[in-house]
Amino acid sequence: MTGLRNPSLDREQIVDIHGWCLMKNHYHLLLSEKLEGGLSLFMRKLNVGYANYFNERYKRSGTLFQGRTKKKHIDSDAYFLHILNYIHFNPLDYLRSARRWREREIISEKSALEYLRKYRWSSFPDYMGKKNFPSILTADLFQDTCNEKAVMSYLHDIQTSPIRPYLLE
Repeated sequence: MTGLRNPSLDREQIVDIHGWCLMKNHYHLLLSEKLEGGLSLFMRKLNVGYANYFNERYKRSGTLFQGRTKKKHIDSDAYFLHILNYIHFNPLDYLRSARRWREREIISEKSALEYLRKYRWSSFPDYMGKKNFPSILTADLFQDTCNEKAVMSYLHDIQTSPIRPYLLE
């Protein structure tokens, strides 16, 4: 081997990844800690490792993502589902007909759903049954409630119920 790690080595899993989304200048993760201190260790390894990879590959230096890490404590199933949807809906910022989704303005729920299904840099396709990055995802907690019908209902509800109190921004 040429300095690469052996992927067959078993490693202790320190977090469960329930949802994620990579955007142009930031990312969102929905994690739960499996080992004390696991969240901090995971975030440090992720940020340093990815920055090193990206900077080496593209012959650049410096940080990749803006701002500091923000953390929210999830204290209920309803809040968990809300945050998972918030994470998965972030790519709608790039879809002209839905980029004001935070203000409850989605022109076409169907086109929004189709866009989210095709956005590869998210765990959303995995929740919709497409094998995108299933090996990193722990989706068993809410797999039954994160289906197309539930998402369409949530997209519709965005139009009719305020979400401002729950935003991460």
